[in-house]
Amino acid sequence: MLTMLLSALALAAQPTSVPPQVTQLPPATLPPVPASVTPVVEADTRPYVALATDLGTITVRIENKRAPITAGNFLRYVDAKRMDGFKFYRSTKSWGPANQLVQAGNRGDARKNFPPIAHEPTKTSGLTNCKGALSMARLNPGDATSDFFLLLSDIKGFDSDAPGGDGAGFAVFGEIVAGADIAEAIFNAPISPTAGEGVMVGQMLDPQVTIKTARRVSAPVGAPQGCVVKAP
Repeated sequence: MLTMLLSALALAAQPTSVPPQVTQLPPATLPPVPASVTPVVEADTRPYVALATDLGTITVRIENKRAPITAGNFLRYVDAKRMDGFKFYRSTKSWGPANQLVQAGNRGDARKNFPPIAHEPTKTSGLTNCKGALSMARLNPGDATSDFFLLLSDIKGFDSDAPGGDGAGFAVFGEIVAGADIAEAIFNAPISPTAGEGVMVGQMLDPQVTIKTARRVSAPVGAPQGCVVKAP
């Protein structure tokens, strides 16, 4: 009797196995993490040109796709090294703060000029004469050769669709991306009180500022987006 009781107690003391929880949910499956999408940034293939002057270097970006004729003309002078020795010779300080520009071009041997180019109005190119713009100088549409403006203020009256304008305006083909302070220094350089003709009297730099070299360069680091491209 005692033996049977001890056997029963021994069986009761043995641990019993716990059946698996049949209601347990399977491990959660997380959705795959998508690979990060890197936006495609189109490379800037526009040309850049450094104008090394007596007062320092101005770097301009050329809008060769939007204004191919005017841009190609400018680059033709640069690549042929015909711009070396051109002069900044005019500052419109006398026109007041709303119409500030400096003008440069061939002030020496006329044989350095290439033939005149067709006019590219801003309403066609989608560019605008804002502060910093590089714009083609002319007397009449289609007679531009080597002269160009650097604008130091917005001059929207130069745009071809400006109210009260001549409907042609001045062709924008680039803008300053570095050296704006050098352009300002040229603008504020000494002026001859008597040189020039007509509206140019009181606007001729004395001495003139020489473009020592004009060369294509790589895009400067952090080149600004700029303002010459009109908003859609």
